[in-house]
Amino acid sequence: MRKPITTGAVVILLAVIASFAAEGAKMKITSSAFQEGGNIPSKFTCDGSDTSPPLQITGVPSEAKSLVLIVDDPDAPGGLFTHWLIWNIPPQTNSIAEGSAPKGVQGTNDFGKSGYRGPCPPPGTHRYSFKIFALDRELELRSGAKRSQVDAAMKGHVIAQGELVGRYARKK
Repeated sequence: MRKPITTGAVVILLAVIASFAAEGAKMKITSSAFQEGGNIPSKFTCDGSDTSPPLQITGVPSEAKSLVLIVDDPDAPGGLFTHWLIWNIPPQTNSIAEGSAPKGVQGTNDFGKSGYRGPCPPPGTHRYSFKIFALDRELELRSGAKRSQVDAAMKGHVIAQGELVGRYARKK
């Protein structure tokens, strides 16, 4: 009776270790425009000039072949809403200037457009996640691909990741 429980515990432990390894190491993504968990200035939203905030990236593993940047709103009424999607960013990229996009391939956001579209939530405060992923390869996707295609292509290739979360509520 004890052997199946021990075997089961070992299997679970190995699965947990494998899931941590699959998620990769920690990278850091920050912005000089807002702090982790802080409010995103309206300048970077639909209430302002709707330009992308400046971003800094650190901790990219030397073995990374490309980076992926995804900005989304997990609090959107219809579920996860993607605001920006770029892949095949050179792994040497350590900053993205305000109002610009890094070199790479842009996908189609959930506004049906390519490029950055800032927070523009219905009433209430929403969280916005700026996620950076280091991959062990480049993605073979055409420009304009959607989030589901990028997520599927990344699966099993993430070697490190980081996240910056900001908040925004419209002032109507």
